[in-house]
Formats: sequence, structure tokens, C-alpha cells
Amino acid sequence: MATDNKSKSGNSNKNNKKRKNYLPHNKPVKKGGYPLRPGVEGFFITCDGGREYQAAQEAINVIESFYEELLEGKESKVGQKSELPKKPMNKVIKFADSDSSGSDNDDDNADGNNDVQTKEDKSTDVIAAGGDENAGTGVEIKDDVSVDKQTDEKTEKLESNENQETETVEPPVKRQCIQEDARNGGNLPKMADGQSVDKLIEAELAELGDKSKRRFGKLDTGCNGVVFIQMRKKDGDPSPKDIVQHMMSSLASTKKHVSRFLLRVLPVEVSCYTSDEEITRAIKPVIDKYFPVEAQTPHKFAVLYDARANTGVDRTKVIDAVAKSVPSLHKVDLANPDINIVVQVVKTVCLIGVVEKYKELAKYNLRQLTSSDQ
Repeated sequence: MATDNKSKSGNSNKNNKKRKNYLPHNKPVKKGGYPLRPGVEGFFITCDGGREYQAAQEAINVIESFYEELLEGKESKVGQKSELPKKPMNKVIKFADSDSSGSDNDDDNADGNNDVQTKEDKSTDVIAAGGDENAGTGVEIKDDVSVDKQTDEKTEKLESNENQETETVEPPVKRQCIQEDARNGGNLPKMADGQSVDKLIEAELAELGDKSKRRFGKLDTGCNGVVFIQMRKKDGDPSPKDIVQHMMSSLASTKKHVSRFLLRVLPVEVSCYTSDEEITRAIKPVIDKYFPVEAQTPHKFAVLYDARANTGVDRTKVIDAVAKSVPSLHKVDLANPDINIVVQVVKTVCLIGVVEKYKELAKYNLRQLTSSDQ
């Protein structure tokens, strides 16, 4: 009996181990650390089902590249507006050790030597004629003394000129560098804020390492085939609409394939809950920006609606709430709108953005936009 009980207990322990290994009900379910929530702005992206992780990484790289291109384009335009200097900035700098100055000095020395030789030749001619150099009026003696004085004066002048050239011709950039090094005491250069380059690099690396401080980050949508990239906008940064518009216009002209998993990229400027009151309250800044009341030329607009993982929201109520918030000066035109208001509902979150040339740019679908048929 004891042996039977031991065998049964051993079998039950084996079964329990198998249950723990193969049944996941005892393990905690992993949830996304950064779920999609109201109050964020960024990019709503569709991708192939099951490729959400790869699409998110690819989307961040693509968006960052076009963001940098847009910033560089703005800086180049600002630089083009500045006037060019009337006088050329390049100056001819002569150094004391250069070939040109050396040749000039050699010519001067050669002239001085020739003068000395002519005086010596005169003295030899006098001696050959049978006369004494000291005889007569003594002009020859005075000439020898004057020759010595002249040679000494010329050498002094040449030395003084060389010293003046070395002092005046010293490049100004070198002087500035020497002065800055003397001020800093040999330390590393400092930026305008007073921080050294090493500290700025360390701060940037720390910012890149902290996910909460990155400019672009992934938020979990909980839907298949949908990715949301959040943009933490800073002062002076372009809006998501500007980045997406620049992306689509450049891809339409170049036909360059930049993605493997991405399908459609749409900007999101406002996010809120799906109730009518929340939508009308959250969309006000977007309407004031793109549909001003005192506009000289009215805009034609259309509302594009799509919902995922939510069947309780009434489509007509959401469209009516968005359309009624636009001033009456601007009219609805579903055939040829100037501006499209995009409304994407994902579970309980409503994402709102604005796009232009929606149909002309293949409905912002990257694959169709970069295909050869377009």
C-alpha cells in the first residue's frame, strides 16, 4: 500500500509540473508600458498584420530622417535670405619667409653689393693710374666711409622691415585662437550657454537613453496592423502635418522606396475620448489654425472617418460634431476638398488630424505613392 501511494504521489507531481509548464494561466500577462491615451500628438500608421514591432522601428527611422531634412531645408532658406558681402573676404597675406618677399630682399641685397663693387672698382682704377687714394682732395676716403654707412643703414632697414612684416602680416585667425586659448586656460571650448562640448554630448546621450525624453516614441494601440508614433514637440519644431506633407511630396517626386512594412502615414494633432463633447472641445485649436473665421478665401473641406476595435460609436454623430465646429464661411466639398479632416477611432481614443492633397498623393499610402504605376 505504501508503495502504491508513493507511485501515485510521484505521478501527481509530474502532472503538476507539466501543467505549470504548458498552461499559461499562472503567468502574468505582459501589457504595453506606453498605451495609447488622449492628449498626445504624433503619427497614425497602418502596416502589415503581425509586423507592428518592425513597422514601429522603421517608422521612427523614416520620420526622423524627414524631420531632419525639413529642419535643414528651413535653415538653408534662412541662409539664402542673408545678403552677400560686397567686398571679397579673401585677402592676400604675405609672410616674411615667402618666396616673393625673399626675392625682393635678394634683389635689394644684390643692388647694395653692386654699389659696393662700383666704389671698389673706382679705387682700383685710381691706384692703377699711379695716384694715391689718400692724395688729392680725399674724396675716395669719404666715399669708402659713406659706403660702409650706407650698407649698415640698408641692413638695419631690411631687418626693421622684416620685423614689421612679421608683426603686421600675422593671420588674424591665429591671433583669435591664441587669445581664446589664453582665456580658457587651455581648456576645452565652451558654447554660448557656457557649457563645454563634453557636457553637451553627455546630456544628449542621457536624453537618448531615457525613453521618456525622446522626440519620437512608440505607443501601444492594442490593434492588429496599427502603429502610433508619439511626437514630443519642442519649441520651434515643425508639426506632424508639416513632416508628413514634406514626406509625401518628396516621395511623390523621387519615387524612392523608404519602407518595407509601412502602408499609410497620417498626422495626428489632437487626441481625445470618443464622446461628442470631448471631440468638439478638443478640435477647437485645430479649427482655429486651419479654418480661421476672418479668412479672405474660404476653404473646401471633407471629413474622413474610420474606426477600429469600437462598434459603439455612431459614425454620423462624430462626423456631424466635427463638421459643425468648422465656421460657416468654409463649405463642405466631398469631391474636390482643399483640406481633409482625418478622424481615426482606435478603441476608446479619437485621433484627429489635417491633411492636404489627400487623393493626389495616393491617400498617403507609401506603397502606392512610390510604385511605378503612379
